[in-house]
Amino acid sequence: MRAPMAAARWRRAAAAAAAAAAAVLVLVMGAGLPAGCAAQEGEEVVVASYGQGRLWLKPYDWTYLRVELPPSFSSVTMDFETDMDIQREHMKGIPRSELAIICLMNSNPPIPDISESYLDSLLSNFLPSGPFGNGNIINQSNLAQCLPFQKNITVVRTNDQISPGVWYIGYFHGIGPARTQSKMISRGKARLVSTHITVRECPTSAFWGPYCNQTVEMIGCSQPSIDNNNSRNLLDLNIERRNSWYPREHNRRINILSQSQLVEKEVGSNVTALARMENSVTCSISNNSLCVRQGDMKFYFLDVVDLALQFEITAANFGVIEPSLICYLRYNAFPQRDLHDYSGDISHDPLVVKLPNIGRWYIAIETVNKTQMNNTASKPVLDTMCFSLKWQLTGCLNGKTGTNCSWEVYGLQRVPRRSPSIPFESYYIPSDERASLEDSHFYLEQFLSNSSHEQIAWTYFFLDVPRGSAGALIHVQLKSDKELNYELYSKYGGLPSNDIWDYYASRTSSSNSSVFFSLQNSTNSDMDLSIFYAKEGTWCFGVKHPTDTANSQTYMSVSLQGCHRNCNQKGVCHSSVDESGLTFYSFCTCDRDHGGFDCSDELVSPNGHIWQSVFLIASNAAAILPAFWALRQKAFAEWILYTSSGISSALYHSCDVGTWCILSFRVLQFLDFWLSFMAVVGTFICMATIDEASKRAMHTAVFILTALLAATGATRSANIGIVIAIGSLGLLMGWLLEFSTARRFICWPWQINLSMPQSWANFGTLFRNTLEVLNKRFRWIFLLLGFITLSFAATSWKLESNSNYWIWHSMWHITIYTSSFFFLCSMRVNSRNRSPESNYELTRQDSLPRSEQRET
Repeated sequence: MRAPMAAARWRRAAAAAAAAAAAVLVLVMGAGLPAGCAAQEGEEVVVASYGQGRLWLKPYDWTYLRVELPPSFSSVTMDFETDMDIQREHMKGIPRSELAIICLMNSNPPIPDISESYLDSLLSNFLPSGPFGNGNIINQSNLAQCLPFQKNITVVRTNDQISPGVWYIGYFHGIGPARTQSKMISRGKARLVSTHITVRECPTSAFWGPYCNQTVEMIGCSQPSIDNNNSRNLLDLNIERRNSWYPREHNRRINILSQSQLVEKEVGSNVTALARMENSVTCSISNNSLCVRQGDMKFYFLDVVDLALQFEITAANFGVIEPSLICYLRYNAFPQRDLHDYSGDISHDPLVVKLPNIGRWYIAIETVNKTQMNNTASKPVLDTMCFSLKWQLTGCLNGKTGTNCSWEVYGLQRVPRRSPSIPFESYYIPSDERASLEDSHFYLEQFLSNSSHEQIAWTYFFLDVPRGSAGALIHVQLKSDKELNYELYSKYGGLPSNDIWDYYASRTSSSNSSVFFSLQNSTNSDMDLSIFYAKEGTWCFGVKHPTDTANSQTYMSVSLQGCHRNCNQKGVCHSSVDESGLTFYSFCTCDRDHGGFDCSDELVSPNGHIWQSVFLIASNAAAILPAFWALRQKAFAEWILYTSSGISSALYHSCDVGTWCILSFRVLQFLDFWLSFMAVVGTFICMATIDEASKRAMHTAVFILTALLAATGATRSANIGIVIAIGSLGLLMGWLLEFSTARRFICWPWQINLSMPQSWANFGTLFRNTLEVLNKRFRWIFLLLGFITLSFAATSWKLESNSNYWIWHSMWHITIYTSSFFFLCSMRVNSRNRSPESNYELTRQDSLPRSEQRET
C-alpha cells in the first residue's frame, strides 16, 4: 500500500477500470480435503526466479534480500548453498561471533540480535528445512525464523503456510551486540553463500491451493441488499462527505456489486443526511446455491478496500437437518482448522470482525453434524448441506469513524527533509491548512474529535511508509505544556481500538513485549516512542483522549527516521541497500565501547577503555630499543625509521580508541602499517652489510611493495608472513651481493664429480666454512633471542581477536620491536663503515688469493 490512504487508491482504480467492488466473493470448489471431492489437479508454473551467487560475508558482516510473493502464488522454493556445515546439535559450542545463520521475516528485515532474549528464542527454535509440513508455519508477526549455514539447504513453503507480500532474507556471519561495534581488526575467514529462489503459481485462475488441486469458480451475489437496521439504499443515499481525510476530494464513488455488473453512483451533498452516517453493504447468496458435503471445506475471500467498522458473516436456510456451520477467517492467508485468526459457528450467530484490516480476508466454511460433534465415535454423515450465506460490511461515509461515526480521521502527508542523512528521511503533517509544511510538528488539540455525550474520544491519523523504506523506523513524540493525559495506539492496515492494536503507549505503560517497539524518556508531559523497521504500507495511530482538552496545548511530531535515537550518540547512522536493490535499510556503526542495534549496549567499561588505551599507546615505547641501537651506530636512516614507526603507531592507536586524532583515521592507519612493515624489512636489510648503492636500491623496492600492502589491505592476516618473506629475501640478496663481492664462495668445478667420497668432503668443507663465517658474523645468543621474540610476535598476531585485541596487539608492539633490537645486536659488523671487526678483517685478508695480495 503506497498511497496515504488505501481508500483513495481503491477509488482511483474503480474510476479507471470500472472493475473494483466494495467486496468480492470467490468460491473455491473441491478443496482436496477428506471426503474426496473430485477436482482436476493442475501443474504449477514458475512466475518469478531469483539467483544470488557467491555472496561473501566477512566476520560480523550481514546483508538482506527482498523477495516478493504475489497474491496468487502457490509455493516458493528457497535453495541455499554455503561453505559451512553447522550441525544443529553442535550449536551451543559455537561462539556467536563465528555463528553464521539465515533468517526469514515477513514485511520487514530481521534483526536476530536486537535483544538477548529474542536471540536466545530464535537460536532455540530453528526453522525446519525441507518440504512443507503442518508444523512449519512462519507467518507469526514480528517473529523471524532462522536456520544455520549448511552445505545445502532447501526450504519450501506454500500459500497455506506463509502470506503473500514482501519477505526478507537476512544473512548474518557473526551475531550479538558486537556485530555493530567498530572493530580495531576484522580478521577471520569470509563465508560464502549462494541463493536461488523460485516462486510458483497455478497456471490459470481455475485452480487454487498449494498443490493447484482446488478448482476455483467465481460467482456474483444474487442481489445486493441493505440491512434493515440501517435502512438506506446505497444507490439512493446522498450525504455530505467531510474533507477531513482528503481535502481535495469533494465527491465519492460508491461501488457495489450487482449480479455481474458494477454500478457506480456519484455522491454529492445533502443537508438531510443521516445522523449516524453509516452504510452497510450486504450481499446474500440464495438457498441451494452453496452446498457443502460433510467433512469438506469451501473457501472464499473478501477484499476490504476501505476503512470499515466491522464485517460479519451469517448463514441461514439450512432446511431440516440444521448442521453446525463452522467458519474460519484468516487475514492475507488461507485459514486452516488449527491456524486461523477468527472462527465460530455461523449457523445461529454471525461471526463479527471488529475494525478489520484493509486487505484480503480468506474464509473457509465446513459443515459439522451435531450428532457427530456430540459423539466423536460415530461415522461421518456424507449428506450434502445447502444454505444461503450473507456477509455485511459496515463503515462510515462522512470521512469519520467510531461510535456514531463521530470520530475524526486525518491523513498525514509525507514531507521529505532537506539534505537527509539517509534515504526516505521525512516527517508527516496533516493534509490540512491548519498545519504548515515548514514545521515538522503540529498542535494536536485543533485536530481532536469533539463529543458532547462522551467523556473519552478517539482521533485517528493515517500515514504511509513508502515502498523500499522498510529498514527505517517510525518515531512519534507527544509533548504537552501540562500533564499528558493521552494514550496512543498504533495498528498496521486498520483502525486500532482498546482491544485491537499492534503497539500501545501511555504516560505510565506500554506494549513492551515487542522488541520492535521502544518507549523511552517519557515524563508526565512527554511521550517518545519508536517502531523499528516499520512495514511498508498504511499505518494508523489512534489518540485516545478526554473530550475536554481546551486548557492544554500539545504538539505531535511523526517522522520516518534512520536509526533509533541517532545511535544514542555512541555511533554513526548509515544506510545500505539490500541485494535486490529495492529496499534501503539503516543501521548503526557504534564506537569501540558500545554495540547493539542502537549502540545502547556497553561492551567496554570506562575504566576498561582507559586501560586499553594506555596499553595500546604506551606499548609503542618499545621502539626506543632499536632506535637507540641505530643512533649509537650512527645509522641515521634506521633511527628515523624506527622512531617514526613508534610515533605513528602511538598516534594511530590514540585515534583508534577515540582519544585524539591528529590526522584522519585512514592516514594514520596507513602510516602505522606502512612504517611497521618498513621497520621489519629494514631490520633484515640492515643485517646484510652491503654497499650503500645496493642498500638504497633494495630500500626503494621495499618502499613500493610495503606501501602497496598498507594501501590495499593493511589489516590482512597474511601481511605479517608477506613482510617477513620480503625481509628474508632482502637479507638473502644482501648476503649474496656481499659474499660475491668478497669472493667468499668456494669455486666448484663445472664438471660433475661422480666420486662420492670427494663430493662429501666438499660438502663438509662448505658447511664448516659457512658455520665459521656465521659464527664470526653474529652473536648467537642475541640471534636466538631475536628468533624467540619474533615467534612471540607472530603468536600475538595470530591470537588477536576483537575481544582481546588490546592485550595481544600491545604484546605485538613489544615483541616485534624487541626482536628487531636483538637481531641488530647480534651483528658483529659495524653497519656504519662496513668494516668487520679486527679479527674478522685479518681472516678476510688471509683468505684472499695470493695473486691479489701481490697486486696490492
